[in-house]
Amino acid sequence: MGRPELPHDLTLPIPEPIHLALVEAAGGLRLALVGGAVRDLLLHRVHRDPWRGLPDLDLVVEDPARWAPATLPGGADAVEASQAPAAHRLAASLEARDPGALGFCRLHGAYGTVELELHGILLDLATARRESYPEPGANPLVRAGALEDDLARRDFSINAMAVLLEAGGPRLLDPHGGLADLEQRRLRLLHPRSVADDPTRLLRGARYGARLGFTLEATSLEQVSATLAAWPWRWRHGDPPPQAPPALATRLRMELELLLEREPWPRALALLQQWGALVLLDPALQVDRRWRQRMRRAERLGLPTMVGLVAGASEPLALAERLQLPHRQHKLLAQWLRLRQRLLDLEPQVGANGRGWTPSRWAALLEDHGLGAEAVALALACGDGPRRPLLRWWLRWRQLRAPQTAAELVAAGMHPGPALGERLRQLRADRLDRERL
Repeated sequence: MGRPELPHDLTLPIPEPIHLALVEAAGGLRLALVGGAVRDLLLHRVHRDPWRGLPDLDLVVEDPARWAPATLPGGADAVEASQAPAAHRLAASLEARDPGALGFCRLHGAYGTVELELHGILLDLATARRESYPEPGANPLVRAGALEDDLARRDFSINAMAVLLEAGGPRLLDPHGGLADLEQRRLRLLHPRSVADDPTRLLRGARYGARLGFTLEATSLEQVSATLAAWPWRWRHGDPPPQAPPALATRLRMELELLLEREPWPRALALLQQWGALVLLDPALQVDRRWRQRMRRAERLGLPTMVGLVAGASEPLALAERLQLPHRQHKLLAQWLRLRQRLLDLEPQVGANGRGWTPSRWAALLEDHGLGAEAVALALACGDGPRRPLLRWWLRWRQLRAPQTAAELVAAGMHPGPALGERLRQLRADRLDRERL
């Protein structure tokens, strides 16, 4: 779709000396600023959107010796003779040219990437690559590729633009029409199989939509609906959680964590539900109308918003296992489920308002050794059981102690032992039962 020039007054978020140092170190290889930095720069400088802080500065350098052996002198021999990935060589060149310029430099071998600090500016540098998916939802197979291949593997057209860093000045590369989509404030998937290959792209789309106010364009929305209806992934809800492909498991969790931690998550989750995409987590969440209230309550009670979301699933522990949530969150969900079942079983005894039991009996239940205080908080967030005694326990009763300490009872003549412990428990129970329910 052409290579439009950048506006003349567009200043890159890379200081000129660093720009020139990178171009010189690249030694003629094509080097470009890519991804969110380009998108946010154009949004701010061209479309006058508010500046959203310093974006990640992601750079990609092309390595023709690795991706086009047939067109190079020596063919396959040229590939065998090539040394480290281009990003690693560029970092070495920077160090050789100005040994004091790099504050730190970390090389990663898996995809030929580098994290570095150049004159105080943090940069992520990668060797251009292409991706293919052996099956829907699997981790991609990665090979070296051209810069255009690297852009084509991305999620949406607005993230598939690059600014070429050249000695004559920066130049925009826009092979997928991202500039037009940016102007129209729309999210457009790059390929007909974008969602089938990697459903986590939908979570990224919801993040961009919530943060930037973009909408999913019609053809992409049709792809989402058709893909989710066909469910092209081998794993289905009800299958063993460990068998889920990465894009429905750990990668899905990582994108969800970013959504909950960095974005206006109520808007982002509402978009996912609007697109029908919460079914990727659990069918019950797709039809859930209480997730916002439950998660807000969980947040106010100091619980992870992730737990507040997962609690609405038809099988919360299965979803927690599939997403590989941290042990603490999995344990919390398990305790909450036990408590919820106890509350359901006890409802005929305690009544709808909980007044069928004294405060001390409620405390004995809620302080059972198999439960933690956070399980009670999650029950409150989910609206389980009679709210008043649970809330009173959370806010006050759990803080109350016996009016006398063990030391004071011993000083008064009691001997240490089981009887002392029982006396303390009885004194605390008497104090609790003087509380108003």
